[in-house]
Amino acid sequence: MPENATEVTAAGIARLAGVGRAAVSNWRRRYADFPQPVGGTGTSPSFALAEVEQWLRDQGKLAEVPLRERVWQAVAGHPAGAGRALIHVGCALLLVRDRPTAWLELAAAPDERMAALLPQAMEHVLTARLGPAADGVHRAGAPEPTGVHAAVAQAPGDDHTAGAQEPGDDHAAGSPDSARVHTASAPQPARVHTPTAQDLLPSVPLLRAAAELAAGIGVGQAFEFLLGRQLDANPRQYTLTPPQLAELMVDLAEPPKDADRAAREQPVRSVLDPAAGTGALLRAVGGPAALYAQEADPALAALTALRLALAAEGPGRAAEGPRRPADGAHRAAPGPTVRTGDTLRADAFPELAADTVLCHPPFNERNWGHDELAYDPRWEYGLPARTESELAWVQHVLARLRDGGTAVLLMPPAAASRRSGRRIRAGLLRRGALRAVIALPAGAAPPYGIPLHLWILCKPEPGVRPAADLLLADTADLSGPAPDASAGTGRPPGGKAAGGRTPGGGRERFDWPAVRSAVLDAWRDRADVEGVSRVVPVIELLDDDVDLAPARHLPRPASGGGASGLGEVRERLTETLRLTTGLVPPAAAPAEPAHRPLTTVGELARAGALFLHSGTAVPGSTAAPVLTEHDVLTGAAPTALPPTGEEAPAGAAADDPVLLEPGDVVVPVLGGGTAARVVDAATAGAALGRNLQLLRPDPAAVDPWFLAGFLRGTANHRQASSYASTAARLDARRLQLPRMPLAEQQRYGERFRELAAFEDALRTAGRLGGQLVQGMYDGLTDGTVTPG
Repeated sequence: MPENATEVTAAGIARLAGVGRAAVSNWRRRYADFPQPVGGTGTSPSFALAEVEQWLRDQGKLAEVPLRERVWQAVAGHPAGAGRALIHVGCALLLVRDRPTAWLELAAAPDERMAALLPQAMEHVLTARLGPAADGVHRAGAPEPTGVHAAVAQAPGDDHTAGAQEPGDDHAAGSPDSARVHTASAPQPARVHTPTAQDLLPSVPLLRAAAELAAGIGVGQAFEFLLGRQLDANPRQYTLTPPQLAELMVDLAEPPKDADRAAREQPVRSVLDPAAGTGALLRAVGGPAALYAQEADPALAALTALRLALAAEGPGRAAEGPRRPADGAHRAAPGPTVRTGDTLRADAFPELAADTVLCHPPFNERNWGHDELAYDPRWEYGLPARTESELAWVQHVLARLRDGGTAVLLMPPAAASRRSGRRIRAGLLRRGALRAVIALPAGAAPPYGIPLHLWILCKPEPGVRPAADLLLADTADLSGPAPDASAGTGRPPGGKAAGGRTPGGGRERFDWPAVRSAVLDAWRDRADVEGVSRVVPVIELLDDDVDLAPARHLPRPASGGGASGLGEVRERLTETLRLTTGLVPPAAAPAEPAHRPLTTVGELARAGALFLHSGTAVPGSTAAPVLTEHDVLTGAAPTALPPTGEEAPAGAAADDPVLLEPGDVVVPVLGGGTAARVVDAATAGAALGRNLQLLRPDPAAVDPWFLAGFLRGTANHRQASSYASTAARLDARRLQLPRMPLAEQQRYGERFRELAAFEDALRTAGRLGGQLVQGMYDGLTDGTVTPG
């Protein structure tokens, strides 16, 4: 095997063949001729991609490897690493787009010749798009760049970085002159390192394939796909800003409706992200804009520069680019300005006055430069405490805005209420710099378990009276509609859970359209909406704590929606109780214990009377909604898919999902409780979730309600469960059923169906009763309901 041959993991093989990872494990056990591992570890082996492809074709399991999978596997298995491979691909895709004729001529040459000629061609497009070389000397033959110059640090490991200052180095800690250090030591513009012919030679097949992929889906989309795969494959190495949140932050940067008309109609001219990360915020900016970014990680800065340059072909940007090149390439868009370095210690844009700043800063940093930046002129509102790194970013952002400019920051909720930051928060309020604090539901962005805040700031204009109020908004109750407890079960209709949140919460139940609409309406209208938004006079907030947490100033509306809403809840509860009374089972007639011949689910499965399937799906891993363990235990509808574009949760299953059909019986395999659910037409089509077992009976042999009813027997569960130190696990094959004719099964099944309807009614009545009781407590205490 060639030394630099591309390798692929078991998960990659599953994607190539369109199967689950379990199928790949089965192939390795069943087929002696399955390719042997060539790398990786014992628990995560890797295989030669060429050998795997040939084996799949020989077995008739693969007609043709999908092009995007082939390209990604080449990136993942690149001998120089996936990060360097993506930089090579980004440079090549810039060449494909900006100089298509030159690319076609190069692609027609043999690999060695192509690798030898590529560096010079890439040098031209990198200069045209991303500005001059690091030393300020323009490259030979390159056009004189105009407008905004882009500059990024080269990837780690390049010789050009020798002797360069590392991000985060201390600058004269404690010196009285440290106020000027971050400006004097600002990193010089660097560049995406042009790969050498030797670097590019192993990448030539990859670059050809990437160009072919770009011809089908577009240059920008091709790079986005590959970069997205890299980010998904390393979720713990990056702090990502979801695209929906990035778009919302960009929209919030527009002036509100009551702003001056000329200000609202003026397009955004310059946008800065001082903690750019992967460039998600700047990529969401539409229309003509000069983009500025700074990122501490040099390799990530390089990828961000390429990402923004490749995305700069949208409407309104191409017209502002440099002159048309002589080889007939289309007009180029202005390049982004991306620089590397620690923003707080070594600001790369000390003279910039941006129209807009968007920022997702790092949270809870202790080593942000508190000591060496004690006299920094950016701290107009006070020196942030060592534990208040977020307030240092707030003041940095304000320092980089033009007068009247707008900034939107994603902040941890503690920044709004920590006592150590109250003096700075008070200063922001007095001078009118802080215009809104908006609480998002948990799950909007990492860390997903915390309800993060959006801070909207405006740099005060000299001679203009500061704003006298602050908008506080809380969208925590808009994280998604609670599944109707009656959905798909034929039980009485329910409603939202108390507080409007869905059981379980989290990303899989996040309703971005509702949150986006509520946030934009609150910001643009600046109106009081009960339980959602309130415009609070600044004088009310300037107390000893200066607590700006929206939840403190926005009491949630009474459960049930006040007196009128409680009346509706009461009517629904009354109707549900009436139905429940009619579903009460008749008195049980005593009888001697029956001694019936028994069989097991395993025996029925071997006889073909039913089929067993295990669930693997998680919400977001498939296009269908997913029936989760929580849904089975609570009787809820299947968990809906996250909105389009939202990333699937880390660890989402790659196996082909099992789709539910009417008459299927689903049982949880963990927990030790007795539960079983018969799938009806409303639930059919959903995917089977993790920790669930599906039993699909042959309706000519086994009645599904009969099956579900006997599976719920306590004694049956005990003998079929194994007990570990922390949990019980059910072995569905060991569950027992009596042998009965189908007609007798159906008699039992009808009674089990009635019991299930009664159970559902009780569940709905309990939920409505709890909502009514809490609503009465809330109404009586806040005055919206009188004692009578």
